[in-house]
Amino acid sequence: MFRFAASEMLFAYLLVPALVALVWWARARKQRDMERLADRDLLDRLTASVSRRGQLAKTILVVAAVGLLVTALARPQFGSRVETVRREGRDVLIALDLSASMVAEDMAPNRLEKAKFAIADLIDQLDGDRVGLVAFAGEAFVQSPLTLDYGAARLFLNAMEPDMMSVQGTNLGQAIAVALDAFAATERRHRVLVVITDGEDHEGEVDDAITRATDEGVVIYTVGIGSTDGVPIPDFDAAGQAQGFKRDGDGAVVTTRLDEATLMTLAERTGGTYYRASPGGTELAVLAEELAGGEGREFESEQVTLFDEQYQLFLGLALVLLISDVLVSDRRRVHVGWTGRFK
Repeated sequence: MFRFAASEMLFAYLLVPALVALVWWARARKQRDMERLADRDLLDRLTASVSRRGQLAKTILVVAAVGLLVTALARPQFGSRVETVRREGRDVLIALDLSASMVAEDMAPNRLEKAKFAIADLIDQLDGDRVGLVAFAGEAFVQSPLTLDYGAARLFLNAMEPDMMSVQGTNLGQAIAVALDAFAATERRHRVLVVITDGEDHEGEVDDAITRATDEGVVIYTVGIGSTDGVPIPDFDAAGQAQGFKRDGDGAVVTTRLDEATLMTLAERTGGTYYRASPGGTELAVLAEELAGGEGREFESEQVTLFDEQYQLFLGLALVLLISDVLVSDRRRVHVGWTGRFK
């Protein structure tokens, strides 16, 4: 089968007749100008060394070379083969804590924004892995189902804010359970859950979730974000303006701290790794490398017909013609008779 991969370049063949017309016009004008300067006999003597055949040959070589270059630009293809293209990767769910404590400012600009920046970087580094998002606080739900559309996942990520959660608090157990339900239709060897939180679990359902994750073969990586020292939680009015810090019923300022012990246990018992977020935000880059090194499963496969590029043949011929144009002379030898010149 023969085809042009860039058939729109074939319109450039219009350059060939345009080039021929330009050469003809230039030579006709040159001839007229010369005839104005000298009579026919003198002109014939002055141009006796010019080879009309050589000029014609050089013109043909250049025009043919241009035609071949246009053909090469159109990428002619002939000869084909059928190959099976497979796409492999993992299913990666990212559970993001949207509880009120995530707006604490012990990490700039705050814990939540820092986490979202890190997740966006993680998504950018995934290659062939399906990614999904789970939002959780006192409850949990799937914000974005597993998808290969990373652009859509980032849009869902940008929309994740604490005010979308109707129940505050931090329920790690429910977050894991919702994620495991979302994994239900996938193969057990290729599922990863990344939990990003300050680790302050208020419901005590983590042990049951760990057991279920282990039974279902889901590896959990945890990322702790925040300070281990108690920090206050900013309070905002309806307009989003800061108005001090959150206080309990007795008027005392409510503080929040990173609970690393819970997150370490969660990761270790499911075969994952715990990372603590730093100001540099390199942890998820390391996590992305770890995920990339693991075994993936085949998401989809299809048979495609691949055509062999043959532009090199036409490009090579064009170069040969251009070199030949340089070698071909438009001059000829003229034998001059000296008899009678000195009388």
